[in-house]
Formats: sequence, structure tokens, C-alpha cells
Amino acid sequence: MALSDGTSWWRIRTTEHPAKRSLVAVLPIKNYKDSRFFVGISNMSDFTLHELQCFDAVVSTGGFQSAAAVLHRTHPAVFAAVAKLERQLGLRLLDRSGYRVQATDAGRSFLLRAQTLLREMEGLQAHASQLAMGEESVLRVVIGDVCPRPPILAWLSRFFARCPVTRLDLHFEAIDGPQERLFDNDADLILHHADRSDPRLECIALGEIPFILVVAAGFLPFPVSRDITPARMRGFTQCVIRNTAQHSVARNYFIIEGAHQCTVADQPMKKELILHGMGWGHLPRFLIDEELRDGRLLSIAGDYLPGNVVELVAARRRDRPHGPVARRLWDAIHAHSASLRQDMAI
Repeated sequence: MALSDGTSWWRIRTTEHPAKRSLVAVLPIKNYKDSRFFVGISNMSDFTLHELQCFDAVVSTGGFQSAAAVLHRTHPAVFAAVAKLERQLGLRLLDRSGYRVQATDAGRSFLLRAQTLLREMEGLQAHASQLAMGEESVLRVVIGDVCPRPPILAWLSRFFARCPVTRLDLHFEAIDGPQERLFDNDADLILHHADRSDPRLECIALGEIPFILVVAAGFLPFPVSRDITPARMRGFTQCVIRNTAQHSVARNYFIIEGAHQCTVADQPMKKELILHGMGWGHLPRFLIDEELRDGRLLSIAGDYLPGNVVELVAARRRDRPHGPVARRLWDAIHAHSASLRQDMAI
């Protein structure tokens, strides 16, 4: 409801009645001194955030023991919390008859609303943590193998020169390594490709990186054309980047099954091997423009062996608190994303 001055908000308080408690919404008076907020629930006692967390964990993990492990609580504590919640609500929230505990229809409906509250509480806790933070002593940044290094290093150098209290802890990772570090809480920010559909991530687009399939001049014993098939390339050594992820599910990019492989640590090393006729493979366009122009490298991309385009982003965790320097870095990347794309020539 809106006030005469355009303010639109409610003050919620509870009133006591001999027979029951009731929920009352009171429109505030301008400059009202008492700004406390109370939430009451008709005909039932208040339930706690802990009880909601236990209920959510039991449903998501399928059992009390697994929920207790996730929450770092004991099995009896989780069981008691959910049982108390059911008594207070007067609802049967869980179906315990099967091997795996499941939510009832009422439980699913209630949980849908409860999860909104839990997400808001997580956000509030993260915000409170940010407010309590001083300037970080260390900020951990990971540069991935698809990121043009010279321009981004120059930009980071200028930024951290203005942050004398904060040391830059810089790492280089390949393939799935940057994102794994982010989800392992070993990085505050990554510059790489990332799954932008993941709700845990917040991303700033920095441009698209075309990958070109190339060989050195004279590497192939047959003419270069758009009709080259994977079967014809299987007899030649394919140069690939070593995935630095330690425990993520292994994914293959541009790999031809059955081809002999030469594994390297990064794109510049891969380029050198290909230039010296020791293999073939995909390389980012920004790294090989000169060699493509002067003919030292030839593109063999075609109908059967297409190139690829990878989106470069700055990514951080949406569900983690960020200190003041991390927030300034993020805002600076956002503000200068266009100039960064230009500097990186992408």
C-alpha cells in the first residue's frame, strides 16, 4: 500500500488475543519512531530458520542421515527439528514410508516458499559478511588458457598498483581448471569461459574467442581443403591442452578418437609444437593472426572439421561474500569491458 508521499511498504506486527495469535499489517505513520518488525503466524507457534534448513536438507538429500552430514548436525537433531516443524504447522511434510524420504504434496508446496526465504537469508548473511570485511590482504585471480595474457596482465597490473594493501595471487589454469578453482573456493575471480546458466555464477562478457584448426605449412602430405575428414587426420599427432582440473568430470574438446596425442600445458607451447610440424590442433585466433597471414600456419577448418568459438568472461561466485577490493575489481571490469575487448582484439 502506498503512502501519500509515494512510499510503499508495510509494518507487520502481531497482537495477542486470549484465544489465538493473529497477524496484523499496520500501515506506518511517517516519522514513526518504533521501526521494529515482527512476524506472527496465526494459530501456530513461530518456527525457526534452523528447522527450515533441516527440512530443506532432508528433502534435497533424501534422508535424515545425509541431511545431518550436509548440515554438520547430528541425526537426532535434524530428525527432531523436522518433527517439531510438522507439529507446529499441523502438516505432514514428509513421507517416510519408502526407502528414500520424500516430501508430501503439502511438503513440496511449503518447501517452495521456504526455499525463497532461505535464499534471501543466505544473501543477507553474505551482505553482512561483506559489510564486516576490511580490505583484503590477498585477492585470488585465475587466468584461463583461452584468455589473451599480455593485455589482461597489463590491466591487472594497473588496477593492483592502486591497491597497495592487497596482494594479487595470480594463477594460470587450463580447460576446466579455472571453474573448478572457483567452485572449490580457491579463487575469487576467473577470466576464462564458464557455464553462464549456472545460478551460482555471476559473469561479465568480455568477447568471443574464435579457435582455428591449423597445421604448419608442409605438414600434410595432401592438399589443404574444406573436405578433410577426421578419419584422414587420425594418422597425425594431435596436439592438445592438458586439463588442470583435479576432480571435475573430464571433458574432451576437439579430440579425435584414436589419434595419437601430444599433451602440452598451455596455448603458446601448443602453437610452438604445431609451428615445428610436431602436430596439429585448434589454436585461438588472437595467438596466430600473424602466422596465418604470412603462411606459416594454414587453416584446415571445413565442413567436417569446423572451428569453434568460446566466450571469454570474468566470473565470480554469486553465492559468496566479496570484500571491498574484490567488488571494486568487479565494478572496474564491468565499466571497462568494452575497452578490455578492444585491448585484447576480440
